[in-house]
Amino acid sequence: MKLKGTTWLLIILAAILGSWVYFYEIRGEQQQTISATNQQQIFNFTEIEINKIIIQKPTQTLEFERTGNNEQPWQMKQPQNVPASDASIAFLLDLIAKGKSDRSFTVAQSQLGQYGLNNPVAHIIIELKNQTKQEIFLGKPSLNEESIYAYIPTSESKTDVNVLLVSKNWQYAVDRELSEWQQNPVNN
Repeated sequence: MKLKGTTWLLIILAAILGSWVYFYEIRGEQQQTISATNQQQIFNFTEIEINKIIIQKPTQTLEFERTGNNEQPWQMKQPQNVPASDASIAFLLDLIAKGKSDRSFTVAQSQLGQYGLNNPVAHIIIELKNQTKQEIFLGKPSLNEESIYAYIPTSESKTDVNVLLVSKNWQYAVDRELSEWQQNPVNN
């Protein structure tokens, strides 16, 4: 059986395309699964334990406090004393309680500027119901622009700090206009 040249060319192209699909889809999916299993939980508490959130940005400080009211669970205390947007707060709470770090590495305190952490984009202070406080500093985006650098201060080491790579969603959660943090009035 003799095949024409174009038939052989199509067979070769199909084999190349099939190989590419195999390596890109099957092998790539396995790599994504491996990297997903390496993620570490950032904080060890639940949303319910959070009582107050303070977001300090270079130009503005926002403060939110849990009200205990199921209809309006969060109140903005600073810069204005108004009901807080349920959606904006829920997005931030989810990141705080369930957020994971892709990677972490240790750097000298003097090197924080390389990661945008000496003048952070945001400093988030979380006060829990048991009066303990947790903090996270958000820096600049990573080289691939898919994550941002962050660090959580600890009392352990004054010279070295543990820098985390966290989801870019952290930046989206805090980079909002003031009106996005406020609950929109319901029209009757």
